[in-house]
Amino acid sequence: MSENTPEPKDTPEPSGVDLARVALRAAKEQARARGDAAREKKQARRGGLRSGAHADGRDPMALGSAINRLITERGWETPAAVGGVMGRWPQIVGDDLAKHCVPEKYDEDERVLIVRCDSTAWATNLRLLAPQLVARLNEDLGHGTVRLIKVLGPGGPAHRFGPLRAPGSTGPGDTYG
Repeated sequence: MSENTPEPKDTPEPSGVDLARVALRAAKEQARARGDAAREKKQARRGGLRSGAHADGRDPMALGSAINRLITERGWETPAAVGGVMGRWPQIVGDDLAKHCVPEKYDEDERVLIVRCDSTAWATNLRLLAPQLVARLNEDLGHGTVRLIKVLGPGGPAHRFGPLRAPGSTGPGDTYG
């Protein structure tokens, strides 16, 4: 064989049936592409894509995971942790103290935990234990979460004089300005 003569082909030229198969495959792919484009357009009009058989960010999630994600996104880690402490108050301070002293509020800006006691004796006792309690709380929540414990004594009795009372009245002193 000379250099100018073409080499014989190993694969035969496609026949009519093979050409028809190739043309059919190309037409199916084009139709599928048009259908996908139309489906995406329709889904966009309906308000976005729907979740399918595979997991993605639109799928429902467990309640605990959703709450943890919300707490993290909103920056509520410290208030949530302090709320957990308020729920575990008897385990942290002991049963005796927990029966007489109840945490009321946590001021995140000042990092102050406000605790109300049912008697002045228990309020005094808690004031003496406050530095140790702050250390224990910070150990549990993270350093510097609670800077101070503000102890409140028992509230005074309500000023309710007489059997009848006007709605919105604050007692005998409400008529003086």
